[in-house]
Amino acid sequence: MKGMVLVYTGNGKGKTTAALGLACRASGQKKKILMVQFMKGKVNYGELKSARKLPGFTIKQFGRPSFVDKKNPAPADIKGAKEGLAFAQKAITSGKYDIIILDELNVALDFNLVPLDEVLSLISGKPAKLELVITGRYAHPKIIKLADLVSEVREVKHYYQQGVQARRGIEY
Repeated sequence: MKGMVLVYTGNGKGKTTAALGLACRASGQKKKILMVQFMKGKVNYGELKSARKLPGFTIKQFGRPSFVDKKNPAPADIKGAKEGLAFAQKAITSGKYDIIILDELNVALDFNLVPLDEVLSLISGKPAKLELVITGRYAHPKIIKLADLVSEVREVKHYYQQGVQARRGIEY
């Protein structure tokens, strides 16, 4: 089976959730899944707890618990993103996984935390059987061109605009 490149992007809620749904389905088929989370470092995300219960599913975070300032990212944010990209590259070439999800990589690119040419090389050099999923807003046009599938999640309405904060079990 040929592995595809899937991109979940757009300004709506549900990109990471779509990738997690794919991971859940793949775990049920005895696939080995790795999710590399860029710009995420909170230990209370529900998916971290769930991944421990799903056979073959591992999540590794490369980020801090706080938000990244796009105009002035902290050195730790740049360091974490670059470490995440290096980790992902090793995982991609390791042959250990059927599916690798690069969660929020599009945002890390848009924030200039990682170089576009390295990401494009990573995508182009993936093993033929590996399924590669990239999530996050602001997917670069060159990534969209390389992808086999691109789904755009578009916000129509969001309760956050009415003052509702992130809810446990729904947003984290």
